[in-house]
Amino acid sequence: MNLRELLRITSRTFALGIERLPRTLCDATTIAYLLLRVSDYLEDNEEMNADEKVSLLNMWVNILREQEQIENLTSQLKNANTANPDAIVAQHSTEILKHLHTLPYQVQEIITHHVINSTLGMARWTRKGPDVNDENDLDDYMFEVAGRVGYLMTQLFAWYSFAIRIKLKNIMPLAREFGLALQTVNVIRGIRDDYDRGWVYIPKKFLAEMGLTADQLFDPQYRQQALQVLDRMTEKAERHLRHALTYVKALPWWQHGIRLGCIFPLMFAIRTLAVSRNNAEVFGSETKITREEVKKIVIDSTLWGWSNLWLDNYYEKLGIV
Repeated sequence: MNLRELLRITSRTFALGIERLPRTLCDATTIAYLLLRVSDYLEDNEEMNADEKVSLLNMWVNILREQEQIENLTSQLKNANTANPDAIVAQHSTEILKHLHTLPYQVQEIITHHVINSTLGMARWTRKGPDVNDENDLDDYMFEVAGRVGYLMTQLFAWYSFAIRIKLKNIMPLAREFGLALQTVNVIRGIRDDYDRGWVYIPKKFLAEMGLTADQLFDPQYRQQALQVLDRMTEKAERHLRHALTYVKALPWWQHGIRLGCIFPLMFAIRTLAVSRNNAEVFGSETKITREEVKKIVIDSTLWGWSNLWLDNYYEKLGIV
């Protein structure tokens, strides 16, 4: 199985954006994304206890630092449940690392640095457990798993494009916001699945303000209060998404492939948030947008994504339920 196939089985929606990047960036981003999927697999694995997860995440960090052999990890993943696409990616981590080492040295450094730091953050939160007390805790977690990805991508873009490189200081804070935007939407749309595996990323402070416990958030008896908590989360997501839109508009219009690589996930997130807003079904199953909506976003963005005026208008349009 080649890298593009691995990318597509893990996330067809992210693949849509990554595959629009210029060739060198496409290859680098595919590899970075797959390396992070290995980290995600180790963090989210429901067949391991927390100590096992932390041990393997630290092993993965040492492998990325070239202080340990990849076989030490893959030998423990031979019997992984391949119904989970991330398990398949983890089993192919030897090949992914080989491809990493074919990239320009500076690109390797950018990818490795951020994947290591994100993985260490995942290990720290796995050790800490599902204890999200307030918005600062939530932002800390989301930065480790997504904000750092925003940094990674922006530094790759800057390596590729001088026009982006000279803006790097100004757009790096927005890159963090972009990551937090996508992850906040992920928390909202996956709130039920996370709860079923023992995690609730909604800050306890948000719940306490409505007189709720984590369990009551999913109890139909407390639906009105739960929807008010959902409102707090959607407002938070919208704040981050506005910064993400500013980030995309700061990218040069003539770098259309790079812009599309960011526009697709941004617009998917905006639309997902719109269908999640004040939607009680969020507490019962994962929120998704339709394939038809995905196709339309891809077509419209490909035609008009070079225009900042169009981006502003399309953002507002997709945000309407």
